[in-house]
Amino acid sequence: MRILIVEDEENLALPLAAILKKNNIMADVVYDGYGGLMQGRKDFYDVIVLDIMLPEMDGLTILKTLRNEGVNTPILLLTALGEVEDRVKGLELGADDYLTKPFDTKELIARIKALSRRTTQTLTENVITIKNVTLNTTNASLEISGESEALTKKESDLLELLMRNKDKTLSKDYILDKIWGLDSIAIDNSVEIYIHYLRKKLKAKKAMVKIVTNRGIGYTLKEEEDVK
Repeated sequence: MRILIVEDEENLALPLAAILKKNNIMADVVYDGYGGLMQGRKDFYDVIVLDIMLPEMDGLTILKTLRNEGVNTPILLLTALGEVEDRVKGLELGADDYLTKPFDTKELIARIKALSRRTTQTLTENVITIKNVTLNTTNASLEISGESEALTKKESDLLELLMRNKDKTLSKDYILDKIWGLDSIAIDNSVEIYIHYLRKKLKAKKAMVKIVTNRGIGYTLKEEEDVK
């Protein structure tokens, strides 16, 4: 899991990031509102922890801007004790949860995990179809033009991630985090190996999708006619 912390108090943000890392949650930290908005726009994070009182741009403005731009990443607001109006306004603007300062780190971690699970649970559709390729995520079964192709669990998880993010470029680090997890001992070229496996299986059955390598950036699943 990877989260974004937007918090201007360095003596709070850095120790918090360290504690989260020990709980297998990788955290990027931004200390000002403008930087928080720029980073929050990235389709990368499972949860954003957002302080309301920030330099350059306040947290509620960031929240409103992200939601207006269609960014649906779960957002947990950090508010000052007693600032009821800020909490109410934040929820009205699209915040998913809030926590008042000072807070217990165990509670924060529990809320972050709950928001992450809620996001996962919204992906209730267990059958994904793109062109002549159909993946059933429940039993890791793949059909291409009606013909079955066996997949391992890791292959299925990787193909699901690519299919759900069609036309988006996913970095190797992002894929490692999502499929293998931060506590994994996966070797550095695990992603390349499984991309190779999937490409062979897609090509063998003449799938109308292709996994494209963007050198130095990551991998993208595209429909064949979109591949130049």
